[in-house]
Amino acid sequence: MRATLLAVLIVFATIQPAAADGFYREDLRIPMAAAETAGLEAMLVRPSGTGRFPLALISHGAPRDHTARATMSPYGMYRQAIEFARRGFAALVVMRRGYGDSGGRYAESNGRCANRDYLRSARASAEDLGAAIRAMHDRTDVSTSGMIAVGSSAGGFASIALAATAPPGLVAAISFAGGRGSRADDDVCDEAALVRAFAALGRTSRIPMLWIYAENDKFFRPDLAHRMHAAFTGAGGRAELIDAPAFRDDGHTLFSRGIALWTPMVDRFLHEQNLGTRELAAAPLPPPPRLGEKGRSAFADYLSASPHKAFAVSPTGGFGYRAGQRSAVVARDAALAACARAAADCAVYAVDEELVEKERAGAR
Repeated sequence: MRATLLAVLIVFATIQPAAADGFYREDLRIPMAAAETAGLEAMLVRPSGTGRFPLALISHGAPRDHTARATMSPYGMYRQAIEFARRGFAALVVMRRGYGDSGGRYAESNGRCANRDYLRSARASAEDLGAAIRAMHDRTDVSTSGMIAVGSSAGGFASIALAATAPPGLVAAISFAGGRGSRADDDVCDEAALVRAFAALGRTSRIPMLWIYAENDKFFRPDLAHRMHAAFTGAGGRAELIDAPAFRDDGHTLFSRGIALWTPMVDRFLHEQNLGTRELAAAPLPPPPRLGEKGRSAFADYLSASPHKAFAVSPTGGFGYRAGQRSAVVARDAALAACARAAADCAVYAVDEELVEKERAGAR
């Protein structure tokens, strides 16, 4: 009975229709015995249209405060997923066991700070990501041939750990500030053990990788990043390390908050590996014509924000939007309220990836 429940979990997905010339979004449950009947919580974003798109498996980090793990959601990486969907990938964000609404017990403990076993969490993370790959095998819109793994922080470490298992079809990996064990700014538990773990992963990893660390990363400072890279490549791993410039007050947020800065780095790497599309998919919705420069910038931000979301605008160019709401109805009301604080006669322009009916008619 348990196996039957797990097998059908992926069928009961929340499917969202794609906007015209936009993207298709789907909420999923990934079957995995260790994740019990709930499975792993996931979100898929891919280009609209037919055909099979290569998988970009995107992995999240691990907050220092363990109580924050339960509040995490795949939509926390929606913006990043959209960027890979724009490049022709089917981007799948998977919450590993113990994070968000995924089932099963947290499996990434590394032991005492002074005596860490980082390979323990590496194995657990790779198992979860492996389950996600298996769940994609039989889909008609996703291909696991020519797939890539992408991750940030502990998710970068997870992507590197996955590559070390050499799953068929994985051809490249991208790690942003990859690592584990940061308990405070510039304070990593048992750095020597972490470096040894990277060496161990390098022994069985042979696909090309791109590693990006910012100069002011407060989780994994540059000298530690270089030690991890030297250990990994010295053991046989293939990885290009980019020392990105300082970003805001903590470079560890580059993947989440610095999309415009890292996309050129990623595009160069993808093109060198002959991966992804050469032309980016256009944004799915046109901006309201009455917006000023500040409003157009806000609308560009809206396009990559997490559902549920809504954008409201007034005839004079006032605007307001809200994203990451519990429902489309809540998003509409919140956007209207935000717009009303700036202007009168506000109306909803878009909800999620759809224009409202009268705006759609005016766009024809």
